[in-house]
Amino acid sequence: MTTILGLSGSLRRASFNSGLLRAARDLAPAGVTITIGDISDVPLYNGDEEAAHGTPPAVARLKDQLAGADGLLLATPEYNNGIPGVFKNAIDWMSRGEGLALFAGKPVAVMGASPGGFGTTQAQTHWWPVLRTLRTRPWWDGRLMVSRAGGLFDADGTLTDDKTRGQLADFIAGFAASLPAGKDRP
Repeated sequence: MTTILGLSGSLRRASFNSGLLRAARDLAPAGVTITIGDISDVPLYNGDEEAAHGTPPAVARLKDQLAGADGLLLATPEYNNGIPGVFKNAIDWMSRGEGLALFAGKPVAVMGASPGGFGTTQAQTHWWPVLRTLRTRPWWDGRLMVSRAGGLFDADGTLTDDKTRGQLADFIAGFAASLPAGKDRP
């Protein structure tokens, strides 16, 4: 069994990116499980708080999920042509202390959906220096940038467009096929 930890960088209930991640989970090929992590309870990083109280429970859960995953799937919104602060904050917390070793060598794929015409091109590009610093193993063979997402998702944030669902299924299958499973993890 191959396990992928999926994280959405949006906190909005009907988020396109959370919907994209749920669709990825539902479209994952046989033998692949996508576990969706939750960044909504991750506090803003503060070194003083970390020193006084240690790792917050929400961050500890994410670290545990990352440790048990064969790969990491980021569903990134694009805010002002870049990475959403809340998403970067969650990754920053996860990489603290022993967390950095959890990222080293971890295969990572990045996808995203946006109401704009260029998808999440800039946000995805901005993730690469972060992922390089964390010593991850980015999956370069595919990118999924969903443009004009407002017409592809329903009011609850569910991906309803068959063409996009097909592209997403291919993207997930490609990423999953590139992963070392179980005991073969780096």
